[in-house]
Amino acid sequence: MTEAQKLKLIDGWEVVIGLEIHTQLMTQSKIFSGSSTEFGQDPNTQASIVDLAMPGVLPVLNQAVVDLAIRFGLGVDAYIDQASVFARKNYFYPDSPKGYQISQMDNPIVGLGHIDIQLEDGSIKRVGITRAHLEEDAGKSLHEDFAGMTGIDLNRASTPLLEIVSEPDMRSVDEAVAYVKAIHSLVRWLGISDGNMAEGSFRCDCNVSLRRPGNEFGTRCELKNINSFRFIERAINVEIERQMDILEAGGKISQETRLFDPVKMETRSMRSKEEANDYRYFPDPDLLPVIISDAQIERIRADLPELPAACRARFVENYGITEYDAHVLTLSREMADFYETTVQAAGGAAQAKLAANWVMGEFSAALNKAGLDIQASPVSAQQLGGMVARIVDNTISGKIAKQVFGFMWESEGQTADTIIAEKGLKQETDTGAIEAIIKDVLAANEKMVEEYKSGKDKAFNGLVGQVMKASKGKANPAQVNQLMKQLLG
Repeated sequence: MTEAQKLKLIDGWEVVIGLEIHTQLMTQSKIFSGSSTEFGQDPNTQASIVDLAMPGVLPVLNQAVVDLAIRFGLGVDAYIDQASVFARKNYFYPDSPKGYQISQMDNPIVGLGHIDIQLEDGSIKRVGITRAHLEEDAGKSLHEDFAGMTGIDLNRASTPLLEIVSEPDMRSVDEAVAYVKAIHSLVRWLGISDGNMAEGSFRCDCNVSLRRPGNEFGTRCELKNINSFRFIERAINVEIERQMDILEAGGKISQETRLFDPVKMETRSMRSKEEANDYRYFPDPDLLPVIISDAQIERIRADLPELPAACRARFVENYGITEYDAHVLTLSREMADFYETTVQAAGGAAQAKLAANWVMGEFSAALNKAGLDIQASPVSAQQLGGMVARIVDNTISGKIAKQVFGFMWESEGQTADTIIAEKGLKQETDTGAIEAIIKDVLAANEKMVEEYKSGKDKAFNGLVGQVMKASKGKANPAQVNQLMKQLLG
């Protein structure tokens, strides 16, 4: 492997990527008011006088928001600052009623941490997390149906956000996407966010720069508010090409915030990138410092679920599946739980590989085709495991199992045993019955028999296929092969 390949260079340039992820915390009320956070309500029906910044009102911190932030910090093995403060980040934007955002600058609640990501080649890379701080979201500007004007919906104003800031550790688009997916999986696994990208619960700002290997970091540009994995990949690729063209023509990159246009496949300037001093941060005088006790941290730690990395390692050790399979099966907590229940229903660890194949294969394909989340699956883990058990005990073959699964998917909770009995799908294992079918097939296909005896192995497969067809797929394939060889001599 060349040095350029090790560094993942593109035409001699090294890409440097750091990401800022805004994830909405899963609370029923907002971070500084009692207003509901329910999505999709009529504009401005969930904005209290606190959210509207009416004179004389004061923010009150939501305790649940702090607990969820700590939960994330523990999930990435981060430092928890037990005396954090809120600050005012001053800037004008039409959908920010106060003219400032309550956020954290110094002493964020979550400090240095890390997360391990798995890349396509199976390798593991550790990405540092600089910080994760609490802040409030702004409202939303609505540009449609206002006859050249803009409407403001403040339902989102003061919705609790956790901004997760990575170190600039990623050196390719693939690494960046893997990192975002890992964080997305983790916040859902921990139960701190629903991660719904379509509803704005999980958004990403991508900081991209280029440099020659060994040089100082280049000037970065920030791609703002990207809300899909596919768009993150496309936006970064487009920005890399833009910066490369400028640098190779002898130009300089301007530090700025840019927007990605997925239709035109381009990024365009939104504003020059502000520095921290442009926001005139200062401690919010209406909010006391957040003091976190050891007991509070330990209470939250005790309530943490098994983390994805530990779950993957356990699956590999206890079930003997590959690292790749374990990675796929732990992409979500729901999938991991579904798989583990399937294994137990199938008969335990001895059936773990077969169960993994079915969960990742037919089952996942059916979910994708139907556009369903795993929670909405018409086939439960108990049902799927019960079907796998029937493959193991030779009641049905793998081919028949696909038919059984199809009927299970379409039925109202019917088990594999019920479907096998009602549809007459039990595998034929009676040696005498199978031998009779084979003899009929051999008698009807003398030419193929002669071809096999003359050394053409493909003819044997053809004869087996004829037997399976004659038995309507019910003959045990292993028995067919064994008896066929005996009868052919």
